[in-house]
Amino acid sequence: MLSRLGALLQEAVGAREPSIDLLQAFVEHWKGITHYYIESTDENTPAKKTDIPWRLKQMLDILVYEEQQQAAAGEAGPCLEYLLQHKILETLCALGKAEYPPGMRQQVFQFFSKVLAQVQHPLLHYLSVHRPVQKLLRLGGTAPGSITEKEEVQFTTVLCSKIQQDPELLAYILEGKKIVGRKKACGEPTALPKDTASHRDKDCFHDGAPARPQLDEESCGAQALNSHMPAETEELDGGTTESNLITSLLGLCQSKSRVALKAQENLLLLVSMASPAAATYLVQSSACCPAIVRHLCQLYRSMPVFLDPADIAALEGISWRLPSAPSDEASFPGKEALAAFLGWFDYCDHLITEAHTVVADALAKAVAEKFFVETLQPQLLHVSEQSILTSTALLTAMLIQLRSPALLREAVAFLLGTDRHPEAPGDNPCALYAHLIRHCDHLSDEISIATLRLFEELLQKPHEGIIRSLVLRNLEGRPYVAWGSPEPESYEDTLDLEEDPYFTDSFLDSGFQPRTKPRLAPATSYDGKTAVTEIVNSFLCLVPEEAKTSAFLEETGYDTYVHDAYGLFQECSSRVASWGWPLTPTPLDPHEPERPFFEGHFLRVLFDRMSRILDQPYSLNLQVTSVLSRLALFPHPHIHEYLLDPYISLAPGCRSLFSVLVRVIGDLMQRIQRVPQFPGKLLLVRKQLTGQAPGEQLDHQTLLQGVVVLEEFCKELAAIAFVKFPPHDPRQNVSPAPEGQV
Repeated sequence: MLSRLGALLQEAVGAREPSIDLLQAFVEHWKGITHYYIESTDENTPAKKTDIPWRLKQMLDILVYEEQQQAAAGEAGPCLEYLLQHKILETLCALGKAEYPPGMRQQVFQFFSKVLAQVQHPLLHYLSVHRPVQKLLRLGGTAPGSITEKEEVQFTTVLCSKIQQDPELLAYILEGKKIVGRKKACGEPTALPKDTASHRDKDCFHDGAPARPQLDEESCGAQALNSHMPAETEELDGGTTESNLITSLLGLCQSKSRVALKAQENLLLLVSMASPAAATYLVQSSACCPAIVRHLCQLYRSMPVFLDPADIAALEGISWRLPSAPSDEASFPGKEALAAFLGWFDYCDHLITEAHTVVADALAKAVAEKFFVETLQPQLLHVSEQSILTSTALLTAMLIQLRSPALLREAVAFLLGTDRHPEAPGDNPCALYAHLIRHCDHLSDEISIATLRLFEELLQKPHEGIIRSLVLRNLEGRPYVAWGSPEPESYEDTLDLEEDPYFTDSFLDSGFQPRTKPRLAPATSYDGKTAVTEIVNSFLCLVPEEAKTSAFLEETGYDTYVHDAYGLFQECSSRVASWGWPLTPTPLDPHEPERPFFEGHFLRVLFDRMSRILDQPYSLNLQVTSVLSRLALFPHPHIHEYLLDPYISLAPGCRSLFSVLVRVIGDLMQRIQRVPQFPGKLLLVRKQLTGQAPGEQLDHQTLLQGVVVLEEFCKELAAIAFVKFPPHDPRQNVSPAPEGQV
């Protein structure tokens, strides 16, 4: 029994010896750092050339080894308790701010990062840890390009990772000192609920002061440290809490190196936390959203006042991961500032996409209020044409990059307002929407093209409110359908193009008012091949033969348009599939009171522009027809009927896209007679537009270019009608019928 007792005592002594040795070694290394400030007289020696980095590395290794040895116990070891009790991290933080010896701040950042990353014990819950962490954050992120930014971003990476694992840490990291102050004022203990260290270090949390060390020469070392610190380091506890993890990350995001990308990834990690409580705190108790949007506004204001829309288009699609434009592209004034702005906007959009719903909604609203309304809208409403042109082109570039549903919702409300009732000719829509509509018919063709391009991009976004606000709300109830007798059974009975449906828009001008009759559904059918052929041929044969030139150049023509339209229609159909649109037009209600039809401000300006296609520049005509084609692709039965059915019986005073085209053709037939050698000149203009002939100026150049656009647009509409109405097989060939058949 005595031998067994002796063996047990020997094992106990052997088990305690490593702990005593580790603590002694840990203290000796810390004393070695403090002695440097006693013995050193050269203040210019860099920290990396002293033994400080080596001693900090030994202290880290001891902490990690000690934790491995006590893994089963689950408690803080003596070395870790010493680190916490004697507030070594706070002292190191003060030395980092003092930057003595030179480069000490880098060493401190590295030590903090490695301790927090490698020590598995939950340290950030301790006041003696999260308070110096908060102080250290204030030292970084304030000067882009600083020598410590690499160490700073490593430090923030560790913090964001820890917060991701335990979202409750967010409040303490962001507000450290402020929370401590409130608890002290209320007489509460400053220890956090998750303190798990042994009783030996609890006193230091309750009284807020470190326990006095029992080691020799420590007081001497402390005096030496204080003598080498600047006076302002004593005021660290009273520093502002406005500088925290968020502001530090935003400062690092402005770096010109790869540090910026890492900082952006860290911020993304922070806002994507799954914890609703942490997300709510981030929105309500931090300046996260305002700070992100403030930087966006600053980047916008840093760009030149005037930018060429072509230059802006050249940089469309900038990614936040690669914000800089390729070096082989031509440079222009403001290119770097433009790339930085578009990159940060793309980053904001990505943040909103990945963030918790609470954060995403708050950030989207902040972008709408502070950037869209307060910063961008005054430029869009400006009287300066150049200001309108630049801001419209920038807004289009932003729409191209916009992906997040929350930000898209805010952008749609900003551009189009929230009213979804049918429009009236004399109503007063929201100010910005009204201005944009007027800009589509501006005296400046450049502004009209830029604004139409904005709407074209808007129509490609997956938001039902866009097409409903611009078109569908005015087609509800189908008030564009004529009141009167049933339509004939066959289309051959309605061959007179001078009568309804194509020219009923002249009735109101002539004072003709139709009598009120029961509303009857049109007889048009879309479920047979004959109806499809009639519709397609109506568009293909609309342009007279003497005004057609594409056949002379061996172009693919209509078949190519069918192939392209099929792909675009499939893409559009998949985008709207979840919107629950009906498959057939809404049945007309004979008891519904008559409502005067108004196509809406958007379609009105497009129809007006289309009616002047023979008098407008080629580039403007291309943009107008491009927007109308986008509209015609939407798989809504009312859009089918109103834009693509030539045989619809229009209500008096109404016009459709086909009736507008018929009037343009009528005008064209009169003008052809006044243009000498019209067929030859038209063919030459087409060759010029396709690059097959020199671009010399001809008489009636605008008219001839308009005819070319008109012919191609009619083929495009025929192709869209073919792929939208059954049968949908694009391989089926629909050949144009003889002209007299129309």
